[in-house]
Amino acid sequence: MTHAHILTLSCPDRPGIVHAVSGFLLERGCNIEEAGQYNDPDTGLFFMRVQFASAAHSTAELRSQLTPFAEGFAMRWSLHDAAEPVRTVLMVSKEGHCLNDLLFRWKSGLLPLDIRAIVSNHRDFYQLAASYNVPFHHIPVTAATKAQAESRIYEVIESEGAELVVLARYMQILSDDLCRKLAGRAINIHHSFLPSFKGAKPYYQAHDRGVKLIGATAHYVTADLDEGPIIEQDVARVDHSRTVEHFTAQGRDTESQVLARAVKWHSEHRVLINGHKTVIFK
Repeated sequence: MTHAHILTLSCPDRPGIVHAVSGFLLERGCNIEEAGQYNDPDTGLFFMRVQFASAAHSTAELRSQLTPFAEGFAMRWSLHDAAEPVRTVLMVSKEGHCLNDLLFRWKSGLLPLDIRAIVSNHRDFYQLAASYNVPFHHIPVTAATKAQAESRIYEVIESEGAELVVLARYMQILSDDLCRKLAGRAINIHHSFLPSFKGAKPYYQAHDRGVKLIGATAHYVTADLDEGPIIEQDVARVDHSRTVEHFTAQGRDTESQVLARAVKWHSEHRVLINGHKTVIFK
């Protein structure tokens, strides 16, 4: 019986990398089903994603054999079982459109996730969580309790073995310490096409300025607020006839779609971080 795996890697660019990776897989009787590669001329780095089927080797066996092979190329690499869903924790505050969208897509089989828990600083969506049979953790946050709250949040993430944390309109700024702990595995949805109107009520600012496009940006969380590597963006066209309520409704739809695409690509191991940017093999 064949089993699908996904190998992602990055390393200094040099001739023969594709040949070497293909040869490594061929020698072990693996069949390549999908492959993508990119050479970044600005950084001199090479990126690759390979999905392949193996009948003779387990994921653990392949990992042990890849370690010495990768060392020869100074590779940063990961090997995943393609059939294994990504363990995920969702975080939300008082706007539930992204949360509801992700839960529906997950239950519909559209996202390869294993949603283990929902964390919120409000109680608003405990019934929604219960309807999907997902544990709900209410962890209030104030300026005085922020450190303790983040400690509890991280305990939930670690106890669930979460490989991915999604800030589905979680309206609290994470500390530098927590951002570092979640580096490369936390995705945020920003309610603007970055860089754009910052601060509170971005759609009100956009409406007041008479903009013709509104958008949303999904990015990895870093200690630099709203400046992490961007995974996906989209825009929607508006005009003078639209009210601020129309702006907000359209913006929420765009946010949900952008976040869902970013989560899907990440959970399919299609996103590789390239400094402050990303490489995405769609």
